Amino acid sequence: MRHIAIVGSGPAGYYTAEAAQKTFGEDVCIDIIDRLPVPYGLIRFGVAPDHQSIKNVARRYEKVALSDNVRFVGNLTIGEHVSIEELRALYDAVILATGAPHDRPLEIAGADLPGVIGSAAFVGWYNGHPDFVDLDPPLSGRHVVVIGNGNVALDVARILSKTPDEFAGSDIVHHALARLEQAKTEQVTLLGRRGPHQIAMTPKELGELGHLARACPRVDPLDLPDIGEDALLEPGMRKSVTLLREFAGIPESYRADKTVEIAFDFFAAPVRIEGDGKVENVVVERTELDDEMRSRGTGETYTIPASLVVSCIGYRTPPIEGVPFEHGRGRFANDEGRILPGLYCVGWARRGPSGTIGTNRPDGYAIVDLVAEDIGEGGGKEGRAALDALLAQRGVEAVTFRDWKKIEEAEEGRAREGSPREKFVAIEEMIAARK
Repeated sequence: MRHIAIVGSGPAGYYTAEAAQKTFGEDVCIDIIDRLPVPYGLIRFGVAPDHQSIKNVARRYEKVALSDNVRFVGNLTIGEHVSIEELRALYDAVILATGAPHDRPLEIAGADLPGVIGSAAFVGWYNGHPDFVDLDPPLSGRHVVVIGNGNVALDVARILSKTPDEFAGSDIVHHALARLEQAKTEQVTLLGRRGPHQIAMTPKELGELGHLARACPRVDPLDLPDIGEDALLEPGMRKSVTLLREFAGIPESYRADKTVEIAFDFFAAPVRIEGDGKVENVVVERTELDDEMRSRGTGETYTIPASLVVSCIGYRTPPIEGVPFEHGRGRFANDEGRILPGLYCVGWARRGPSGTIGTNRPDGYAIVDLVAEDIGEGGGKEGRAALDALLAQRGVEAVTFRDWKKIEEAEEGRAREGSPREKFVAIEEMIAARK
């Protein structure tokens, strides 16, 4: 029997467990460990609450989780309840699938001012992550600046711009919905260092901005390259740029009835954030592209008012004591997924924050191939039984998948009308709901 521990219960973790099942059949025992009492990681806390169809991928993970040879071990913190070295001693393979839940720092002057928030924190706030329930973003001002030109930046802009009625069917948490209803936002500016042909926005997410009740996107036609250059783009990107061209052509008569504007500011790099004790302005430098399509400053600067700045410039994997780490790239140091003997990483923890949710599936299968190559026909470690004995000795009571189903049932039972659930946002509430 092979014993595998997977640290992290998000997409990378469950795809890896699925791969291990298909590779080893019944000759494997898999424990999926998470520091929170609830599974699914990015699906629960990262996917936008108004994108319920994407969240439905959790049904696939549930099928894996309910298998006899897979177990969810929730509310177990690595470094506090058990160390990586201890897991390596207990399991034939330990696979880190911790994702990249920390914000990449915004390294400009003024980034530490109150009102500057990373997207992991802001998205976690409206998605009910226990770490960010007390975030209290300043939403009483009229101007918000969102730094970034990817789908997360689109999510943030869209959530800030929706009416309360447009959240019907979503699972946005109550505390965030209540604050957003009172928000005074009139202008959301999306800053991008490069141009329309370099965005990382997919057509579906970009297209949603054109169908908001009170908000309208704005693109400066002068920022758009010659339309003939679109033919060089891959099809998905071409669709996205076509949408930007449509936004640029929206007539002013249509905009007159909208109370929120979502402005795309291309070729714009933030150079500092100003304010007296809080965010008040963002100083931006106009950029241009060099021959290799990299942005460079022109020296021309201008100022944008802002009472809130949300930085959507990427994520980092948090280091774990005893695990080699590449600080420059924000991921575990690895050779195609191998870190140390018996220790592996997968997903964003391996390659950095890139790709989609589905990208983690082939990644998981590739890592399991390495595990199979390394441990061969059998393992020899005690695995699950030894972990249970260790946790019992330390008085640690883990949360099981059966416990999670009780938590889920309680969340569904307390949902507002039309919503699939009302999440518990405190770990203590989650634990209490399983009783």
